[in-house]
Amino acid sequence: MFKGHPKGLLVAFFSNMGERFGYYTMLAVFVYYLQAKFGFSSEQAGQYYGSFLFGIYFLPLLGGIIADKVFGYGKTIALGLVVLFLGYVILAIPDRGIGLIIVALTVISLGTGFFKGNLQALVGNMYDDPRYSANRDNAFNIFYMGINIGAFFAPSAARAASNIVLHFKGLIYDPKFIKQAHEVLNDKLVDMTAFQNFAHQYASQVVDMKEFAQTYINAIAQSYNAAFAVAAASMIISLSIFLIFRKHYKSADVTEKQKAKNTELKSQIIELSREETRERFVALGLVFFVVIFFWMAFHQNGFTMSIFARDYTNLQVGNFTYLFFNLGSFLLIIFAILGVILTFNKTISKKIRNISTIVAIACAVSVYFVFLGFSPTMSIKPEQFQQFNPIFIVFLTPVIIGMFTWLRSKNQEPSSPKKIGFGMIITGIGFILLVLASIGLQSPKELNENVSPILRTPYWLIGTYFSLTIAELFLSPMGISFVSKVAPPKYKGLMQGGWLAATALGNLAAGFIGHFWKRLELWEFFIILVVMSWLSATFMFAVLKRLERATQNTAK
Repeated sequence: MFKGHPKGLLVAFFSNMGERFGYYTMLAVFVYYLQAKFGFSSEQAGQYYGSFLFGIYFLPLLGGIIADKVFGYGKTIALGLVVLFLGYVILAIPDRGIGLIIVALTVISLGTGFFKGNLQALVGNMYDDPRYSANRDNAFNIFYMGINIGAFFAPSAARAASNIVLHFKGLIYDPKFIKQAHEVLNDKLVDMTAFQNFAHQYASQVVDMKEFAQTYINAIAQSYNAAFAVAAASMIISLSIFLIFRKHYKSADVTEKQKAKNTELKSQIIELSREETRERFVALGLVFFVVIFFWMAFHQNGFTMSIFARDYTNLQVGNFTYLFFNLGSFLLIIFAILGVILTFNKTISKKIRNISTIVAIACAVSVYFVFLGFSPTMSIKPEQFQQFNPIFIVFLTPVIIGMFTWLRSKNQEPSSPKKIGFGMIITGIGFILLVLASIGLQSPKELNENVSPILRTPYWLIGTYFSLTIAELFLSPMGISFVSKVAPPKYKGLMQGGWLAATALGNLAAGFIGHFWKRLELWEFFIILVVMSWLSATFMFAVLKRLERATQNTAK
């Protein structure tokens, strides 16, 4: 898969993987932390969630300007990782008020602004080399896979850190009693029976229910602080990789401004006419407009889809279903499937096929014995659903790369803009599943932050995540690749920041559309996402020729 790519891609791959592992470890519990620590409603938590994601993806505009005009890509990326570390350390400090939380989120947003877009620009520079340029789209698929390997392990890391703290304190996680604890403190809990039984189960000497309620809330919040500390540690690893292996990307770590100051590199400067620059900016703007709607829909995964997981999904699952929520067994299933695929792949050597067969059998047998060790009914946490998107990315990326490579060999590979259009169609299909799952369920307003009396199987959400993952692979890496190719050379960092700023607007819209969560029936809410996705796809295909012309003009 890495054949035909520069070694610098591996450095970017692992640096990004470490940073994204930390980010998604934090994000996996962020909304739950706000609700547990401060008693926020879903709408209040959604406002913080949307604003934070807006900052995360909007500030790369600033980071791009700083890289293009001042420090260059490498130094700005390293600075970003240092700032990110400080932000996660602040967030990990327990028992702090909302003011310090806002400071931490601001610092994390700034660090991400320095890091994210400029690393993408650095990868794009590697593929300006004619030796690698044909593999640009595939390179960003691989780069994107690194993001999602980190993201896949993040929810499990957050869960493990949280469980260690709660185990040490002799408590368990239960969202029902978190809500009741806040009601006790605010004198709003009408029937104390269940909460009293819960309190005496874990603290038999408790007399004052308010004291236990505060203790329980603090314990839950501190368990999430531990997850934020894990995120801070991952920044150290990412920074170390990026600095130690600098020699592999050093040749690509140069901006147009730096070329102008170097007599040996001046000949590499590409000057565009005003008309060419304008054409490229317009093409990029059109793509940015479309991706706003994708991220608005996609990032419901950390907001309304997380609430659907918590309030409308059965978190008591059978032992077979639990195989997909347990990290170890899920990985064994993935490796077993990959082993079977490689076994029947006649393009590889017989020796590798034989090894693959042994791996497939060994993993399948291991899964069986793991399955026998599970109880008939197992409990899952709602944040565990967030592991499906990244693992599907990792599993499906080689498939997508193989498909596009095969189409390219037949001169039938879709252009990057066309892939984006297909991605928007698939996004709508994913949310159709939640429309169907929502029929017959109470609206969030009727439910009023309680757990639904009717619960859906987890497979509805798993199916939606699978569809959104395919859509993401058609859209996000292709969009980044498109930007790296079409952006005027003087504005590469800025334009990667522009891509992320469009993502920021999508994230802001994700929080904004969340205002309708309690104003509509469930199926009505999700059908809005379907319609917006398909309208965006229609727009994308309407301007397709213009976008493809901008791509073709970069090849001259």
